[in-house]
Amino acid sequence: MTDSSLRVRRYGAGSPLLLIHGLGSSGDDWAFQIGPLARQHHLIVPDLRGCGASPVGADPLSIETFASELWQLLDQLGIQRSHIAGFSMGGAVALEMALQRPERVHKLATINSLPSYRVDHWRKWLELNLQMVLVKVLGLPRTAQMVGRRLFPDPHQAAMRQRVIDVLSAASVEPYLRCARALADWCAAERCSALRTPMLMLAGEHDYTPLAEKYRWAEHVHAQLVVVAGSRHGTPFDSIDATNRCMLAFFANQELPNNLTIDAADAVPLDAPVLPQEHPGQTHSPELSNV
Repeated sequence: MTDSSLRVRRYGAGSPLLLIHGLGSSGDDWAFQIGPLARQHHLIVPDLRGCGASPVGADPLSIETFASELWQLLDQLGIQRSHIAGFSMGGAVALEMALQRPERVHKLATINSLPSYRVDHWRKWLELNLQMVLVKVLGLPRTAQMVGRRLFPDPHQAAMRQRVIDVLSAASVEPYLRCARALADWCAAERCSALRTPMLMLAGEHDYTPLAEKYRWAEHVHAQLVVVAGSRHGTPFDSIDATNRCMLAFFANQELPNNLTIDAADAVPLDAPVLPQEHPGQTHSPELSNV
């Protein structure tokens, strides 16, 4: 199956910026970033194969395949060079894209993502296998409640917590597990040391993987690492202001902000995010809104 069936939405005008979502979700992951980023960039926001509104197909899912399909998508849209940003699993896809075609990536940003998800420690083994067992035994709706409480434990984060529950509960078990396995099978450790694409690693202080590991990887891939104090894995949701300020500065070649922190309780949205209506600044064929 080719990229021709991927769901993609486009916003804004300016330098192209591809936004890649995380595991079990869709392009909706970027709902709180679309508005600010679209004022500076032509945003391309796809749903990966088997995620959101994109069909899963019969072919194997892998990080390498996800990356190749997104390059095909950019080719189809006539975009020769782009910034790329990825959240969680999307960060792995973004890095894989830069490794496949480095000459076509202007700048690369990842959020709570690593260059390798190889299971090299018992904690990683537990993190991966426990979640997959929970999905198989309890189903996605009950697992979603556990994940939601872990990501957004505070009372004022109720809307974000409910969003996780709603999104994961609506997902199909088989594609979710196939995507999780694709991530666990992916490793770019031996390839990324030669990467010279300007790269930002944005990390929540309390993400699943420790900051010490992220610092080691940042040095390995020659990336700038910026930590958001108090943030967990869902940094684009619990640290909206920090995420937007950091990404805007990075892609505009400006100095990165310091002392980034999780959003204050009174700044947290009361409603779950909804992607705005598509409004690309460029003229394009209608079929490209659902290519």
